[in-house]
Amino acid sequence: MEQMARNLLDMEDGFRRGKRYLILDRDPPYTAAFRRIMKAASVNVVRLPARSPNLNAYNERFLLSIKSECLDRMVLLGELRLRRTISEFMRHYHGERNHQGLDALIDGISPDTAGLGRVARRERLGGLLSFYYREAA
Repeated sequence: MEQMARNLLDMEDGFRRGKRYLILDRDPPYTAAFRRIMKAASVNVVRLPARSPNLNAYNERFLLSIKSECLDRMVLLGELRLRRTISEFMRHYHGERNHQGLDALIDGISPDTAGLGRVARRERLGGLLSFYYREAA
């Protein structure tokens, strides 16, 4: 794990470039030596509280979404294509998809106002992800 910490901190290929925080659960592989290496590189290590399984629920739900809605449906050749695909999915996930908390409304417009503008569709990733919105009336 100490070698993994050094790999994370690698200035050329390290995953941590530009990141200031590392959130860890309490798995045994994250030893005190691992945390010391991170702290020495000015990375704030935040450990999740013990016996708190629901703290990872949002992360687990996102991982399930990106795998089932995107990555499992594509053949990605190379790291650059993977990064672009994830970037497009993130834009869709955080800004475009219909949210249950909003009753899956298009742009927050209720069905009662259906005649105010034509519903249009925007695609991402070659039509794999779709975003529906109302055009101006």
